[in-house]
Amino acid sequence: MDTPMATGNRLCPACGTAIAADSGFCFKCGAALPGGGPAKPRTGMPPAGKIVLIVVAVGVFTMVLVAAAAALVAPIMLRHGDAARVTKAHADLQSFMMALASYKMDTGEFPASGQGLRALRQKPDGVKDWAGPYITPDIPKDPWGHDYVYRYPGEHGADPDVICYGADGRPGGEGINADIGSWEDR
Repeated sequence: MDTPMATGNRLCPACGTAIAADSGFCFKCGAALPGGGPAKPRTGMPPAGKIVLIVVAVGVFTMVLVAAAAALVAPIMLRHGDAARVTKAHADLQSFMMALASYKMDTGEFPASGQGLRALRQKPDGVKDWAGPYITPDIPKDPWGHDYVYRYPGEHGADPDVICYGADGRPGGEGINADIGSWEDR
């Protein structure tokens, strides 16, 4: 026995230590005592702390998973991004050609090179029967942020040439820097 028995004390049935009569547990071994007083005090981390710890652990785990997924997926998405830009350039060129065909039906001719694609939005001086705007809301930039190039007369047939110079914005190039011309979709 660790302490002498005092009046009103009792012994822990598990370890034999003297404990106060109004105690509901043994401080030495932690055993719960029947008919004891207050409940056993909590030891270790409080429940709210455990929840916070779990939330933080799950958050860190999630961030690691997202970072790993991004590292694996980003190169694939970038390649698809380039393909999407090329597709967008082709779609823009088709829209320009349809708008230019409408312009020609109304005015009898395509805009001159000096008038450019602006003639699809604003009536050029001296043009009769202009019924535009033929394209809205504005003349878009190419998917890489460069202006489309307009030439009339074109070099690839009777229609005008509308050109996207690719990612580098310069004539020529290969791969993502290759030129995309309206005549390719005819």
